[in-house]
Amino acid sequence: MKARDASATPPEPALVWGADILGPDYESARLQLPPEASAAGTGAYYATLIRHRPALASTAVPLLKAPVLYLHGWSDYFYNTGLAEFFSGRGHPFYAIDLHNHGRSLGSPELGGYVGDLADYDAELLAAHDVIAQDLGGPDASWAEHPLILMAHSTGGLTATLWAHRFPGRVSQLILNSPWLELQGGAAIRRAATPLVQLAELRPLMRMRVPERSFYWRGISSDAYGEWHVDKALRPPQAFPVRAGWMKAILAAQQEVAAGLKLPMPVLVLLSSRSMLGPVWSDDMLRADVVLDVRALALRTLSLGDSVSLERIDGALHEVFLSSTPVREEAYARLERWLRGYVD
Repeated sequence: MKARDASATPPEPALVWGADILGPDYESARLQLPPEASAAGTGAYYATLIRHRPALASTAVPLLKAPVLYLHGWSDYFYNTGLAEFFSGRGHPFYAIDLHNHGRSLGSPELGGYVGDLADYDAELLAAHDVIAQDLGGPDASWAEHPLILMAHSTGGLTATLWAHRFPGRVSQLILNSPWLELQGGAAIRRAATPLVQLAELRPLMRMRVPERSFYWRGISSDAYGEWHVDKALRPPQAFPVRAGWMKAILAAQQEVAAGLKLPMPVLVLLSSRSMLGPVWSDDMLRADVVLDVRALALRTLSLGDSVSLERIDGALHEVFLSSTPVREEAYARLERWLRGYVD
């Protein structure tokens, strides 16, 4: 994978914070990014930064601890207000980013979720961190004064892991929620799949034929069995089309993780205790990861670094913090324990 110049400073975005779709305690702003940072043919290149502003609430806690930046998964966007309130309630300024071609930053549904190299997200993550530092410390504040607790889910977890590897000075702790560090079946399946996406060099936007299921969406959406309002326009029930260039980028990123990263910061990985990846719906899928193979993910965590904590949550969904109330309370309790040990 190509890496951005760690010494390069992204252009300072002209930010206008405004009301966000999540309600009065949330604001968002568009990060307009340089055209050269976008791959050809992938449409408008901008991201959206969201911040939780508990000062607007009646029970605000002073936000004096390290800031948190959250990255969503593929074909997703940020809407977990409970997660934001958990961190803000502990004194951590909370931010989330809708990456380009996702959610609030979705220019074209046809290109939803597409990226040709996970390093293409570098510019928006660098810009977001600079904005957060200035938001907390004033216009002259440096990102070095405000290293991030970086938290990410699924494909966002893969992106965040490699970003932390390229820019370790910017990340004080890394929290990964079901990160897509490995394909189902492990390294052998990944190697076997690599030739299937070589055509991506010539036709990166070619759609690949893969099973399209709404099982994960059923478990989280209040329109089905879940508890969360999920906007179908921003997070389609069957996700975005899988394209050859995107799949090639995923395989390259997973290969980089498999080679070993030696991340210097403490890492927490949260996973469900089991996967259910079958083709037929079962109510048991409401207590399992129906997207990724948690056994393969658990083994791959050994490649991350020397200080890695793994928590397996019984009954958790693919997005651990969208699970049923008792399950996510257990997950938050374990996250709280880890934060006391590695952050506080």
